[in-house]
Amino acid sequence: MDRIDLFRIFARVVECSSFTRAADTLGLPRSSVSAAVLELETRVGARLLHRTTRKVSPTQDGVSFYERCLPLVADVEEVEGLFRQSATQLTGRLRVDVPGRIGRLVIAPALPDFLDRYPQIDIELGVTDRAVNLVEDGIDCVLRVGPLSDSGLIARSIGSLPLINVASPAYLARHGIPQSPDELAGHWAVNYASPSTGRVENWEWVENGTVRETPVRGRVTVNGAEAYIACCLAGLGLIQIPAYDVRAHLASGELVEVMPDHRAAPMPMTLLYSHRQHLSRRLQAFADWLEALLKRTICGDPGQA
Repeated sequence: MDRIDLFRIFARVVECSSFTRAADTLGLPRSSVSAAVLELETRVGARLLHRTTRKVSPTQDGVSFYERCLPLVADVEEVEGLFRQSATQLTGRLRVDVPGRIGRLVIAPALPDFLDRYPQIDIELGVTDRAVNLVEDGIDCVLRVGPLSDSGLIARSIGSLPLINVASPAYLARHGIPQSPDELAGHWAVNYASPSTGRVENWEWVENGTVRETPVRGRVTVNGAEAYIACCLAGLGLIQIPAYDVRAHLASGELVEVMPDHRAAPMPMTLLYSHRQHLSRRLQAFADWLEALLKRTICGDPGQA
């Protein structure tokens, strides 16, 4: 095994904190990964990893070596790709994780275009809103909507998701049409609880450049977009929702936008991946394609959708 392969394997073990998880993401036997690290330690003459039955962690020498070997691996990968310029020469598999409804309504229907452009790239598309560990789960990139915690990942902004206020005609016929947030005290909302924290989100709007919020009474609380929309369609209250999510319902008249001058602030969309040095050309191609797709289909003015 050459030095660069040893460096790649060692780096992945550090990132996964596990020989087994590193082997799974690399598609190698665990024994090969363990042997590669032993060979590397023999070559450099230093112990690079602390090994316990529960976790693998780098020694002080291992941390220094990891920081130095990452750019070396990146340089080699860059040189290897110098002469592979055409789309047809980009090969391999990408594991991508995206929010459920964006995956089903936007990305999956558009994937034939990407696969036609890059006939030798295969996509493994995960659709989930749960938090994932990119390295441990072997995922190349993840699309997330909303504010981000400081995860240490590389973040690429790819636009903002407009939000609108909607209700069903049946709800509006029964309770009236709110004209401004001042009237929300006399209305009902379908409350949305964050799947990760359980916190019920307040009703938000932007006024003179400032985000304002207020709780709105509601008899039903949900923690998923599908149920959120279904309850709104059933006439149970007002909701705030990404415009693309209810585009078909608006077109059919099943839902109606209200308070268009008092929308919540758009939600940022971000593509996350683990290390800029590991950004392969196939991942770069997918990121560029995804950004163009989302800006074309769901980032525009909802009034023009």
